[in-house]
Amino acid sequence: MTFDELVAEGESVPVEGWDFSWFEGRASEQRPSWGYATLLAARAAEVDAVLDVQTGGGEVLATIPRPPRLLVATESWPPNLAVAQRNLAPLGGVVVHAPDDGPLPFADAAFDLVVARHPVRTPWDEVGRVLKPGGSFLSQQVGMGSVRELADFVMGPRPVGDDRAPDRVAAEARAAGLTVVDLRPETLRVEFFDVAAVVHFLRKVIWIVPGFTVAAYRDRLAAMHEHIAREGSFIAHSTRFLIEARR
Repeated sequence: MTFDELVAEGESVPVEGWDFSWFEGRASEQRPSWGYATLLAARAAEVDAVLDVQTGGGEVLATIPRPPRLLVATESWPPNLAVAQRNLAPLGGVVVHAPDDGPLPFADAAFDLVVARHPVRTPWDEVGRVLKPGGSFLSQQVGMGSVRELADFVMGPRPVGDDRAPDRVAAEARAAGLTVVDLRPETLRVEFFDVAAVVHFLRKVIWIVPGFTVAAYRDRLAAMHEHIAREGSFIAHSTRFLIEARR
């Protein structure tokens, strides 16, 4: 396919939800060794009430084989709400609209387990408030400088802040009165095999290149197309960490 055809394809793919199956054969990402979905399923099977914060389209939560009596998720982006409700309905789950950094619309000590996969921001005080005494928070989070090679290629070199450093996030959890019982960082290989995958990724994961549009970055996308044609792919690295904390 030509550059223009690939770019048009990347622009046409819907970005609702958090399903990355379209990327199969177009891009690949190494998975963390801890297996978040497996951990989530095991923890959820042991408790009565679970809250998934910033669920996206609910795709990961929907994989648990044994849902608890009470299964609730929050999401801030309106297009994802219907997707998440559709995915979680077979488990008896309920999806509630809530801002990423605002109060959670639930009573104190309402949940045994709060989970979050790739939250924009963790509302630690609210997590501590809605957890029952002895309850747990389990989260896989995006670390500092994730996929920075791609961001630097498109925008030019940028400084990397430490707001997503695992130790800093753990300190925020402790400041909210939680005890951190597990903290594991990993760096993982990401590979893009055509520029359509790059375009779709940047449209979907909006914090990599804030305000991304094809029109604004067409020259850099053309350079990316040439790089992939020459090298066979574009390689970057994602950063992830697992954090588990208890009240």
